[in-house]
Amino acid sequence: MFNIIVSYEIFSFFAVMKILSDKTKQFLVLLIKILVVVAAIYYIYNQLSNDKTLDPDILLEILKERKNIFPLLIVALLTFSNRFVEILKWQNLSSLIHPISIGMATKQVLSALTLGIFTPNGIGEYAGKALYFDKKDTPKVIFLNMVCNGIQVIYAIIFGLVGLSILNQIHPIIPNKYLYITYGIIAVIMGIIFSVRNFTIKGYSVQTLITSLKKIPTKVHKKNMSLAFLRYLSFTHQYVLLYYILGVELPYFELLCAVAAIYLLASSLPNFQFLEFAVKGSIAMFIFTTLGVNQWIVALVATLIWILNIVLPISIGSIFVLSFKIKPKPTA
Repeated sequence: MFNIIVSYEIFSFFAVMKILSDKTKQFLVLLIKILVVVAAIYYIYNQLSNDKTLDPDILLEILKERKNIFPLLIVALLTFSNRFVEILKWQNLSSLIHPISIGMATKQVLSALTLGIFTPNGIGEYAGKALYFDKKDTPKVIFLNMVCNGIQVIYAIIFGLVGLSILNQIHPIIPNKYLYITYGIIAVIMGIIFSVRNFTIKGYSVQTLITSLKKIPTKVHKKNMSLAFLRYLSFTHQYVLLYYILGVELPYFELLCAVAAIYLLASSLPNFQFLEFAVKGSIAMFIFTTLGVNQWIVALVATLIWILNIVLPISIGSIFVLSFKIKPKPTA
């Protein structure tokens, strides 16, 4: 169902664009680009100005402490790794359409992130990447973007469930019966999906998806899985290091399990990307308060993660959005 909705929205957009004249298109695209960038800037400014946990004096004190220099450098490296690995993932998958450079993959990923910030669960990312390819390749771009994001979701579910289960045995956060119910629901859903894999809705079915996945070379799949795992390690350890820098003394394994559980719970809720940090922050508050971590620290880490993983990439992506140009129609 998600595939159908995404495909319908993107195909509708391209259908409208095809009807419009070239001059109208240019004006409309310029207007959209300006609106997207202005909205992104306002969103960032509004969040930062209203965030009471982001005290510059406290952050300066943290930066001045010598013991924090190396951990902060590692956080900076992980921040770069988190987004750069995503760029490599997309370069790897998009090569099935045609090879692109790292520079072009960077433009596509960051532009798509900027365009997707105001759409539910980042659906705008699909259209953002599709704009850089020929219209005939749109279905393939949508599918490959789903593969790119899908493996990340799978890791989030697997490690999140493992982390939540282990953490719940050390610090009872939720009754075990709810965990067992969750496992049961997942098992039932998986069973239903595969039992009706040939059931088709408007040409889409689970079997169609499986067949399409099999067409992707094994080498590409393996690289996508390896990079996705590296990215998962990057952003989870951003959390871990920031908590340690701010004085949290939980054992490493417990802290990692908590972060995995938070990411799972946040990812399972439908939300807009611009609300993501608030969603993750509230879930983190619930879990870490149970673990005895100060709420102020939890809120500050959520804000810093949001700045590092969303604000910085969107700031660069906004430049790419403004510089984007529609490909001219080929002359007869």
